[in-house]
Amino acid sequence: MGDPEAERSSPVSEEDRPVSDPPSDTAGGLPKGWPKHLLLFLATLFSVFLIGALNVVPLPETIDELGLLLHGLRNIHHGWSFAVPLLAILVTHEFGHYFAARYHGVPASLPYFIPLPLPPFGTMGAVIAMRGRIRSRNALLDIGAAGPLAGMVVAIPVLVIGLLQSEVKPVSGAGMLEGQCLLYSAIKVLVVGPIPAGHDVFLTATAFAGWAGLLVTMLNLIPVGQLDGGHIAYALFGSRQNRLALVLHGSLLGVFAYNLVAFNDVAPGLVWLVWFVLLLLLRRASGVNHPPTEPGQLSPRRRWVAAACLLLFAVLFMPTPLRQQLAWLEPALPPAELLF
Repeated sequence: MGDPEAERSSPVSEEDRPVSDPPSDTAGGLPKGWPKHLLLFLATLFSVFLIGALNVVPLPETIDELGLLLHGLRNIHHGWSFAVPLLAILVTHEFGHYFAARYHGVPASLPYFIPLPLPPFGTMGAVIAMRGRIRSRNALLDIGAAGPLAGMVVAIPVLVIGLLQSEVKPVSGAGMLEGQCLLYSAIKVLVVGPIPAGHDVFLTATAFAGWAGLLVTMLNLIPVGQLDGGHIAYALFGSRQNRLALVLHGSLLGVFAYNLVAFNDVAPGLVWLVWFVLLLLLRRASGVNHPPTEPGQLSPRRRWVAAACLLLFAVLFMPTPLRQQLAWLEPALPPAELLF
């Protein structure tokens, strides 16, 4: 699987050997620039706890924006059941990339966490800056796949624990519906069993954090540009991935249009429009094509890992990640998605 620790404990072939010595980017035993990374993480911690509190603690029937903020601040300690598992997923994901990069001698920063004190998550995730080009396809695969795979190791148990705490109840009235994917639907059936018509699972904050982990992993695995999925696909397909990425990038507009037509509303598919624009800006800044690697083939074991990651994207794909359900007009019919 390209796991750094596993490969260090066994004989290292020439194709698996790190491309250079691990970079010396520490000061006094700590990575350079660690205070700003810590500050961003603490700001994200506060932001996610705040949104977690608003998800967990019932709101008054009438409340304005200032009252909502004060309500969240007064109850911020209650946000742990959402914030802790979500941040555990994000931290594990980012440090998967970080340690894989350092194993392969690619200079990498600590994660830059991005606070966003707005629903539904309180954060836009995190990014890692890597200086220089990733030269080998094996290293590219290891670095790209390490984050999503590490994050899923945490996200699935979090989701299972959260679903075990959640209740299956009749659905009525308005609510926010979160998207379905093949993996999520299968886990729900395995954990809570068949759901009767007119009922659904009402997610606890921990279950919602686990679901958010699936969504974040899916978005990172989109095989375009320098997203994790773009690294993985380029390691597998080489320069042919550049042509495929153009088609996949354009298809994000297609998914946005599908949601616009299906729900007559911009909001349900807005995430796809945002990602289309962000990827467009990223590709203009760093080049339309993925940076090339040096000649060499992906090792057979890593080919299996790359294929598994692309399959993971398929089973995590959510056409409509989140949407507002104004009312259950047909309570006799099973809801399409989950109410929380």
